[in-house]
Amino acid sequence: MNAETLQDDLQDLESAEDFLEYFDIPYDEATVKVNRLHILQRFHDYLAAQTPGESGDAGALRDLYRGLLAQAYTDFVNSDAQTEKVFKVFQRPPPGVAYVPLDEAFGRKS
Repeated sequence: MNAETLQDDLQDLESAEDFLEYFDIPYDEATVKVNRLHILQRFHDYLAAQTPGESGDAGALRDLYRGLLAQAYTDFVNSDAQTEKVFKVFQRPPPGVAYVPLDEAFGRKS
């Protein structure tokens, strides 16, 4: 297997379960069912944080991908989506308190 074949294989994978099975990572179906998008997004984030390598070694690349996917999955075994804050909706700061004078709220002018 070369790096190009690995990339072709990855293009055919569609679900979190497909990725986990391709990389031979044992998983709990209930955990994946609840967190599949979060796991894949975290995997994507881990991949994006990697420095591109010069090596065309598919074995090393596959091992790297497997390790990153296993870590992404483990993040959600030991935690939950709201705690991990993968998606932007979970990263928003809590809403602040805004002061609006009553005369401005009701359009009255003094």
